[in-house]
Amino acid sequence: MKEVVVLSGKGGTGKTSIAACFAALASSCVACDVDVDAADLHLLLQPEETQTHEFRSGQRAWIDLSKCTDCGICRDNCRFGAIQDCAVDQWSCEGCGFCSHICPEGAITMREQLAGHWFISRTRWGSLVHARLGIAEENSGKLVTLVRNEAKRIAQEQGKEFIITDGPPGIGCPVISSLSGAGLALIVTEPTLSGMHDLERVTGVCRHFNVPAVVCINKCDINPENAERIESLCREAGTPVVAQLPYDSIFSEALVRGLPLVEFSRGDMAERIGKLWESISKEWECRFTISDAMIAKRFLNVL
Repeated sequence: MKEVVVLSGKGGTGKTSIAACFAALASSCVACDVDVDAADLHLLLQPEETQTHEFRSGQRAWIDLSKCTDCGICRDNCRFGAIQDCAVDQWSCEGCGFCSHICPEGAITMREQLAGHWFISRTRWGSLVHARLGIAEENSGKLVTLVRNEAKRIAQEQGKEFIITDGPPGIGCPVISSLSGAGLALIVTEPTLSGMHDLERVTGVCRHFNVPAVVCINKCDINPENAERIESLCREAGTPVVAQLPYDSIFSEALVRGLPLVEFSRGDMAERIGKLWESISKEWECRFTISDAMIAKRFLNVL
């Protein structure tokens, strides 16, 4: 199957709107939202949840009062000040486990915490796998991997051709987890100074992990000069610019209605996004046809 990850160096570039359109345009796909810290693809795909699962990760200290002698060793040595009056403040505890090792009575144990939930849902366009991380919880990269693996399992079972993944912004651990093993990354950027800077960073991450990347410049007409600079930089880096989309309030109108733009409107912007999806499909086929040819050539040389 072919996994397309939609990324952006910063938030607010239109990444989720485009990912939702791809999910509606692809005739055979599983949608996947791995922006677990602020998931919002479900706002456009309007899913019906069919399965809900707990995500447990990270540990917190727990004191067994029947064993505790109130010696104060754990309290005095906790550098986070999380232990007071033989009780652990769950918001202050960092889960380092030091207190459990130094407790002479063995009264402190480390327990895995409920960090969020992940869901399998049904939409008009197929299955959607998404998640919600708890407030101030960590290990979002682990949850991203879990969601992606589940999406792959469903795609294999249902014989789907594509996985459309709405990735997180930035270049941190969740982005790395969303890129691992992906076939193609579409980076959505905008012609602003911060957009240009973050585009360079996220393309660097894709290059580091050997994931082919293409670029879409959204709201290209708000600063045509910067749009040209982005196109020039991408040309020098060998990263194709597959689309330039002008600013259009139709995106916001579709969001208010809770629909992908291509379902809400059949106008010029919907046509442009349709052509973008065609470009993504062709880019994929071109890259992997060349890759297969190279493998075959090497095989023949060995023979």
